[in-house]
Amino acid sequence: MPVNLSIKGVPDDLAERLRARAERHHRSLQGELMAIVEQAALAESGGAARAGTTVAPQGSLRQGWKTIEELMAERRQRPLTATPGLPLAVDIVRADRDSR
Repeated sequence: MPVNLSIKGVPDDLAERLRARAERHHRSLQGELMAIVEQAALAESGGAARAGTTVAPQGSLRQGWKTIEELMAERRQRPLTATPGLPLAVDIVRADRDSR
């Protein structure tokens, strides 16, 4: 059963830095705090095999949050390819134009 945790008396400057960090990672403050707690708990217990990986409650691994910059870098490494069997956008536009 999930447990609610609370931190009291957080200094304003620390809270603002946490909000800024959450925004950089495209998370809510709650989501950012959960990610920090998960990383700390994994580091203490020997952690998962690689950074950014967390252990789900059932024991399976799941990918952690990534920044938009990390996602874009991964996307740039994969070449753009057309899906076999699907028409190209240019063919769809030409067919629509020619049907008028």
